[in-house]
Amino acid sequence: MTLIVGIDEAGRGPVIGPLVIAGVMINEKDEPKLIKLGVKDSKQLTEKRRNELFQEIKDLGVEYEILIIHPEEIDETLRSPSSNLNWLEADKSVEIIKKLKPDGVILDCPSTVPEKYKQYVEQKLKDKTNVIAEHKADDTYPVVSAASILAKVTRDAEIEAIKKKYGDCGSGYPSDPKTQDFLKKNFKKFPEIFRQTWESYKNIIRKKEQKGLGDF
Repeated sequence: MTLIVGIDEAGRGPVIGPLVIAGVMINEKDEPKLIKLGVKDSKQLTEKRRNELFQEIKDLGVEYEILIIHPEEIDETLRSPSSNLNWLEADKSVEIIKKLKPDGVILDCPSTVPEKYKQYVEQKLKDKTNVIAEHKADDTYPVVSAASILAKVTRDAEIEAIKKKYGDCGSGYPSDPKTQDFLKKNFKKFPEIFRQTWESYKNIIRKKEQKGLGDF
């Protein structure tokens, strides 16, 4: 029996809300079950179908792990001179792998140098887990597609919870006009939901400081 884990994330780029990383483990011989469900990279699915597949994947009886990394932890990592967003994702992937204990793992690789990313994960694991790290693995491997769906649906639910509590913040991405407007109006009011190391957040601070200086 060969147990394979696929790992993917949702929410690397937004200035609002968490990064979500999910791992799905399946017996390699059961992979056709995922194919039959029609799993794909979550970005290629409608919201309705993603939500349906989220439950259908879990109904297969697969083991899975979902980690929610909030803005404060993301900022803390990015302020460290020895880390970055890629290494944070790798460290969280290692957490998932250690929890699920598969024979092999397939990572949707965020790094421009997949071999270096793979080596980093292997060094952290210190065991014989077979590691594959590839760009667009969520397009190639059904088990990674399944992980991308779990991550995306969880991230969307987190954003909906933020909207209910704090107001309509849009998608959370810096390019979204609704998010830009929400950021300008609420960056001081709700600092806990913003990634304060993001340029879009820091630019608001700079503009406010320059405006303040201009008042003298």
